[in-house]
Amino acid sequence: MKPIRTWILVADGEHARFLENMGPGKGLQDAPLKDMDADIPQSREIVTDRPGRSFDSHGQGRHAMEPIQYRRFEEQRFAGEVAQILDKAAATDSFDRLVLVAPPKTLGDLRKKLNDNTTKLVHAEIDKDLVNAPDEHLHKNLGEVMAI
Repeated sequence: MKPIRTWILVADGEHARFLENMGPGKGLQDAPLKDMDADIPQSREIVTDRPGRSFDSHGQGRHAMEPIQYRRFEEQRFAGEVAQILDKAAATDSFDRLVLVAPPKTLGDLRKKLNDNTTKLVHAEIDKDLVNAPDEHLHKNLGEVMAI
């Protein structure tokens, strides 16, 4: 019987770690993808000026423009890059199941970006930030959704 290959993505808005499990009792190994890191500067390092001002659409009043949240934009873009990689891997049958481990915002970003074929392979989601967690903590959390 062919083992079920499960890929585990452990991510946040800036980091993505790809792990693989080949069945119960096999533990976790690195998947055949490189971990990804986005170098996203803090918003205060990007935006140093006060928001611009604009005329009101009705009348003579002026108001401050809404500041653009560059950091959030970059986190969403990063989730899109990760989703593209997972979509390509799913298209080539690199895994049979997928487990997503990420904070709620990142999970939402990934859900929006994954294509339908990859979404069908999602076995479980864990809405926790475990990117920097030690392996034993990761094993404990994954044990709730799959046999390791």
